[in-house]
Amino acid sequence: MALRILVIGGTGLISSASTRLAVERGLDVTVLNRGSSATRPVPDGAELVQADIRDPGSVRAALGDREFDAVVDWVAFTPEHVATDVELFAGRTGQYVFISSASAYQTPPERLPVTESTPLRNPYWQYSRDKIACEDLLVREYRDTGFPVTVVRPSHTYDRTSVPLDGGWTAVERMRQGKEVVVHGDGTSLWTLTHHEDFARGFVPLLGDPRVLGEAFHITSDDVLTWNQVVRSLGAAAGVEPRIVHVPSDAIAAAHPEWGAGLLGDKAHSMVFDTTKLRRVVPDFTTTIRFEQGAWEIVAWHDADAARRTVDTRMDAVMDDLVARFRA
Repeated sequence: MALRILVIGGTGLISSASTRLAVERGLDVTVLNRGSSATRPVPDGAELVQADIRDPGSVRAALGDREFDAVVDWVAFTPEHVATDVELFAGRTGQYVFISSASAYQTPPERLPVTESTPLRNPYWQYSRDKIACEDLLVREYRDTGFPVTVVRPSHTYDRTSVPLDGGWTAVERMRQGKEVVVHGDGTSLWTLTHHEDFARGFVPLLGDPRVLGEAFHITSDDVLTWNQVVRSLGAAAGVEPRIVHVPSDAIAAAHPEWGAGLLGDKAHSMVFDTTKLRRVVPDFTTTIRFEQGAWEIVAWHDADAARRTVDTRMDAVMDDLVARFRA
């Protein structure tokens, strides 16, 4: 009998590839969300159940007394969210998969590469602290009641719809206009980018595996680049040579606090991961999509429809100001 999987969300950037691969591998997949996504629709072969996970009553009404081998919640971000999930699914799933974040790891890390035993601490970014609090709650539930949790920590995962730079398409548009692009620091810190299809190949085999209960795994690529290389790869795909201006992360944070929070709490620090633990339970896990290929996919998708090439006007203006101040 096929494993019965409940996916909450399932049409997001990371989750869409994992949901699609689960269906392709013959799992019995039910997707629960508020409605199908036009950008990343529920794949053929999956059942769609419409309910709002923030309204537990609607979930109970939609699912009745159904039980699952695994429940994956892609849209749980706070302890209140996971506490609701524990109440909903305790006793009716063999595994609950919480999607945490690699930004929960010690920031900046004291040692590289990062492993699953690296401490969890991020004093810079509330998003990461919330994920840590969720993990703490679920670990207590596992220890106290046996709630069957598995924690998965993605790092910077992307697909063709997502430019992995703050401001999205804004930086690529600036490159094409001949304007300078801001890169934090000196652009040489190391960063790991993971294509969502590579992530899925590490994720789907964890579903329904009793050996991974109570465990945490990060799923990342071996594709490690500097931020200068990231920007130049996007420029090459866009047919231009980017003009880079390096700006201290603190200065970016002062000019644009939201951009700065993600830098100081994540991207400004080198992050390289050891995936040995994952490979012990998924021995055939390998990543095959390098960012040079991913950059071409990103630019081609945006170029296919002018409506996709959205410029963040505030980010554009902040970049203009920073360039004027820090241009060599």
